[in-house]
Amino acid sequence: MKRSIFVFLFAVTLAFAAAAGGRVPVGTLSGIVLDAYGKPVADASVTIQTSDGLKPHATHTNENGNFEFTRWATGQYDLRAYSNGAFSGWAKRILIRSNKTTTITLRLEAESK
Repeated sequence: MKRSIFVFLFAVTLAFAAAAGGRVPVGTLSGIVLDAYGKPVADASVTIQTSDGLKPHATHTNENGNFEFTRWATGQYDLRAYSNGAFSGWAKRILIRSNKTTTITLRLEAESK
């Protein structure tokens, strides 16, 4: 009897794993980079990394200041933007959820002279 229950539970587990195809749940993070005056920043560099500081990756904003990281594993990430000597603060622990789009605004701080 115990063996039958074990075999049944093992078969159900395998069926779920096969249905999922071994795929990692993914989501999208999109946003906009603004300057200190609230205007969109074209060609700003946006860096994303895991909240433990690993796996950094960068992209650039488009002409409207928008950026997007698609098909990222669900979890918490930190982001920062940079353009022409100005940085945004780190946006910490931004959650990417499965099959969802998280939206964020990053503001560049005025350059210190």
